[in-house]
Amino acid sequence: MKQEPIYVEIDITSDLNTLWEYTQNPALHKEWDLRFSDITYLHRKPNEPQKFLYETRIGFGLKVSGTGETVGGSNQHSSHWVSSLAFHSDHPLSLIETGRGYWKYRPHDNRSFTFMTQYQYKTAYGLPGRLIDRFVFRPLLSWATAWSFDALRLWIEQNRHPKKSAYCGFVYVMLCLFFSLYWFHQGFADFFLEANRIAGALESGLGILWIVPFGRKRLLHAGQVCIFAVLAFLQSGIFLSVLLGAITAAGIILSLKLPSARHTKRKRKK
Repeated sequence: MKQEPIYVEIDITSDLNTLWEYTQNPALHKEWDLRFSDITYLHRKPNEPQKFLYETRIGFGLKVSGTGETVGGSNQHSSHWVSSLAFHSDHPLSLIETGRGYWKYRPHDNRSFTFMTQYQYKTAYGLPGRLIDRFVFRPLLSWATAWSFDALRLWIEQNRHPKKSAYCGFVYVMLCLFFSLYWFHQGFADFFLEANRIAGALESGLGILWIVPFGRKRLLHAGQVCIFAVLAFLQSGIFLSVLLGAITAAGIILSLKLPSARHTKRKRKK
């Protein structure tokens, strides 16, 4: 079954020159786009497409590299600006063999743009490669594209550098992991006491919720603040309850500063 192209769009308050610079300048582009660790433009002659090299670090000192070319400018048939892209990799670790796509800049009357992308690619390694792509790689790549677009929006609109967003995201993930482990510990401790097995199961359920990604996690924060407030009121470990409640509330504030794929549209209208 043929996969649908990856599509992402987001509204950004900006002028065209700024948005174009942040997306077409490789030194700025690699700062906000999770898909690339480095982008190097090669020398080109007049009227030729811009060729470039790219690298993506995948951890443990490993990286995937490839080549591409891009050309962009105004669309003669509309007010849109478009940048087209073709890319290729023969790196042994690359799941992507070849691909094509575009960036489109659609202006609005209120000094804002809808910035959108659509791209498709061919995978390497036959059936195993297609299966890995369908169930693992493509969902992650789509999410990374959407997260990057929102990081770009925050950088342009609020001057919040993507590296700061990534750092805040790491801290938030550690906070979620901490509360997950905390509730699992409480749950296991209570579950083995026959009278507290229901409480232990509920606490373990909270541990699961903290590590499961879902869109309304602020409700979990609010609920947990209430839990620790009740525990403090009942004088059950007052200092610890107040401390954990304050950390939970701080997590709400931190979550408001994070880029999110939910702030983008990831399905194109039919």
